[in-house]
Amino acid sequence: MTRTEIEEKVKAFLVDDLEIEEENIYPESRLKEDMGIDSLDYVDIVVIVEKNFGFKITNPSEMTAVKTLTQFYDYIESKIA
Repeated sequence: MTRTEIEEKVKAFLVDDLEIEEENIYPESRLKEDMGIDSLDYVDIVVIVEKNFGFKITNPSEMTAVKTLTQFYDYIESKIA
């Protein structure tokens, strides 16, 4: 899966599943501050990522270190590479 495909899938579930406004989604977006993602959303994100990208997030603290959308893309890319 290419980086572009990862970005497109992530953007799609942020808009469709988490109802984040598309104009708030850009690489430098901070997940909490700019997109309003809270702890319950992180649970949804884990489930969606596991379903869409085919890997298990076995250490949830890895996700808490992710602060920006670019870091999120990097995290997914590192897990599926």
